[in-house]
Amino acid sequence: MLEHFQDLQIRPQPQRLQILELLNDLMSKHRNALKELGNESVVGITDLVIGEKDPRNLMVIFSILKVVMMEWDISGHAETLFDSVFCYFPITFRPPPDDPYGITAQDLKSRLRDCVASSSYFAPYAFPQLIDKLDSTSPNVKKDVLQTITACASSYSVTTVSNYSVTLWDSLKFEILNVQEEDLAEEALVSLQAIAIRLSRGLDSTDPKTPLARYLRPITKECNEQLHEPQQKQAKPAGQILSALGIASPVAFYLIVKTVVPRLNTLYQDADSIGKQRVLLEVLVQIMDSAIAVYGTPSILAPTSTIENPLEPFKDRLFELTSQALMSTAADEVSFRVVALKAVLRLCLLRKYLQDNEIGMAVQYFDEIVLVKDPSGKDDLKKEAIRALVELSRIKPNLIMDITFPAFMSKLPDSSLSESQDYLITLEGLAQLSVEKFVSDTLIRRLLNRLDVVLQNDGSSAYPRAILSTLHYVLGQRDLPQDPNLGSYHEKIVVGLTNRVVLASTGQAPTTALNEDATLEMLGRLSTMIVRALDGHKQRSVAVQVYSLFAEGGAFTPVPFRKDTPKSQRSTMILSTALMAGVGRLVALQYTDIDNGSIQRLLAELVRLALAEDVPAIRQAILRQIGLLTNKFLPSQETRDITDYLRNLVSGLLETTTLSENAVRVVFWEAKGLVLRLAHADEVLERLLSLLSNPECGLASARGFGLLLAPDEILSKENGASIRLLAKQKAFNTCVPTIAQDFRKADTAIKPNYLIALSGILKHMPTEVIMSEIDTILPLLLQSLDLEDSDVKAATIQSLTIISQESPKAVEGHMGSFVTRLLKSASNPKVNTASVRHNALRCLHIFPGRVKDSTLLPYRNSVTRGLLGVLDDPRRHIRKEAVECRAAWFNMDEPQSD
Repeated sequence: MLEHFQDLQIRPQPQRLQILELLNDLMSKHRNALKELGNESVVGITDLVIGEKDPRNLMVIFSILKVVMMEWDISGHAETLFDSVFCYFPITFRPPPDDPYGITAQDLKSRLRDCVASSSYFAPYAFPQLIDKLDSTSPNVKKDVLQTITACASSYSVTTVSNYSVTLWDSLKFEILNVQEEDLAEEALVSLQAIAIRLSRGLDSTDPKTPLARYLRPITKECNEQLHEPQQKQAKPAGQILSALGIASPVAFYLIVKTVVPRLNTLYQDADSIGKQRVLLEVLVQIMDSAIAVYGTPSILAPTSTIENPLEPFKDRLFELTSQALMSTAADEVSFRVVALKAVLRLCLLRKYLQDNEIGMAVQYFDEIVLVKDPSGKDDLKKEAIRALVELSRIKPNLIMDITFPAFMSKLPDSSLSESQDYLITLEGLAQLSVEKFVSDTLIRRLLNRLDVVLQNDGSSAYPRAILSTLHYVLGQRDLPQDPNLGSYHEKIVVGLTNRVVLASTGQAPTTALNEDATLEMLGRLSTMIVRALDGHKQRSVAVQVYSLFAEGGAFTPVPFRKDTPKSQRSTMILSTALMAGVGRLVALQYTDIDNGSIQRLLAELVRLALAEDVPAIRQAILRQIGLLTNKFLPSQETRDITDYLRNLVSGLLETTTLSENAVRVVFWEAKGLVLRLAHADEVLERLLSLLSNPECGLASARGFGLLLAPDEILSKENGASIRLLAKQKAFNTCVPTIAQDFRKADTAIKPNYLIALSGILKHMPTEVIMSEIDTILPLLLQSLDLEDSDVKAATIQSLTIISQESPKAVEGHMGSFVTRLLKSASNPKVNTASVRHNALRCLHIFPGRVKDSTLLPYRNSVTRGLLGVLDDPRRHIRKEAVECRAAWFNMDEPQSD
């Protein structure tokens, strides 16, 4: 091969690849024989592959040369071998579109980097040339250089790396201290850290004469000098350097702390402003992060080390300094106190550092920050304190139980007579602290006791609702089906609180805030979650109590099949809906068994109740029950009967001259249950579409289409509802062609009904489904923008945005109509809601860069002028979007810089 293929590079690429693959096979199967050729194989292989440019061939060449570089004696050929690969550095290859070989620039870079880093013999050539290339103006080249330096530092021998370590520091520090690109600074930090890790290999001595100590000495000196002027921009990166190097090894951390921390302490004491102290504290936090990485936390062990923690002598001073910064600084110095809090937390987290009584003091500080009203009006410090308590609850749950819980619980009032809502931050803190099971068990018990006390006192329902919401959050974090306390939650919350509501509704107990509709809805969510987790046997016992609500001895007469029921008792239907949602679909409900009647009989009764109900919360609960019955509990063989029943309801709507919006709601909720399970969906949807042309109920029916496919917390998969994957596509394929056809021949007065219905369907439709009928939909959507209904406008613009992103060509022919209507929707806050204005701007913003410039240029001036007024919009996020949108249109024909 070496004798007969000196002209390899003038041969076609496929022939060259064959020879290289043969050589690669020889390297794999007969490596020892090749090595015995010695210099002949080194020189021959190098000469054979030199000058190659094809990326497929280079991938093979780099693999072959890496083996030679690592396993052959290359001491006499190091420069030749190095030049044979470094001539390709940096890789600038860009694969052609639809490249069948799948070779990327990164693939080539990685293999080339492996070659450069394969042998310490390359160091005299690699490091100087890499340092020279750091002067490149291309960020990509500099990033490649830094990653290659990291690879070399990680693989070259300790002696070699030591010889170049200070030279590399002198070159790399500029990228960090004078940061121009954040990602380049991060890569340079990784390179510095890689050098320290290599020099730390097998080292357990802190002797100042070791290669690691010699490497760190100029670095710590430079960083100390930068920290001397903490207000200068180099101080922060100096802290990043110290942190990155401190993580390298216990010895590196020891050497850095001994040199830097005493100086840091002195500088902090002498600092004459809060600004300087904040920067120095930030550096301390970075050093503490290194300490945690090296020595671990009580819950995360670090590798054992014979090097003692060098921060030990500074413990008392650091705790005093950070505590004073946190608790003795003016309340309006929020950013400074946040940094101090982070420093205190890290002292607490560091393994075997602070004693429990000292951590307990820190816990008290955090508690005080959360519980005492902040005169600055900002929540940043409170949020950080809660996060700190959450972290400590994982490693010191006893301290949280002994200190934080009593402090927080004492802040919770016993009644809601006051209008103050200070309890919200306390409850939020308690909820977030419940990450540990031991903590959450106690919290649940105490919150239930507090709720009992609050309900005995008069007051608004906001506070009891907040307690129930907290319980909902805490239980939501638990694996309830496996929770040993699940039975207790069922008895105390589902049965106990429901019984309390029922007795109050019949006058057998005092009425409390628990009987208010909003509170009942929160209790319902909590009950659904608990019932859903119960086993089949317990769910069956719940199912027969859906309407009697655990009342004993006939103390409460269920609402269905009664007339003239007072509002206080009708409200219990909210809880009935929650219980129905929680039980499994195969469980028999009360009034749906052989003795008490069929689902159809119960459904007819629920329809009667819903038609007459004028309280929104109760009506919604009954409507959801209708949806649950038709979707979750109705046997397949009975769906035909229910479909016929729905047909009769629709016929009744078409024949009446007095519109009942409740009747329209009933029809659509019953239809929702059937459509989601794909039961006679075509027939059901056609019945609903027939309502759109009715002058009396057409508009209400049009809005009902938005309900059909909308997600619902009760009628959901989590609650066992049957939601078929193709339900949305079926609704789309059935409704959209009919809407488009009927819209064209409809009277002007009822045309909006079809547009509103279309908007409601598209709002919850997957993008790929919408794109299948784009030509039919687009003209209708454009007309929908002329409607006054803000919800329809917002949903329509959302659909147009999706179409513009997925199929820019489809909108090119309508660009004039798009621009005019979107500009109109983006302005005039008195007419258009914030959602409409923001959506319109986002849609306009998408066109430049997606739609051809030649299509957009005729409209550029009108858009940039039209957006001038939007720059004064009362909403900040809309003004920001307007600025970005206008800039995109203004600069769209500018050439893009490389």
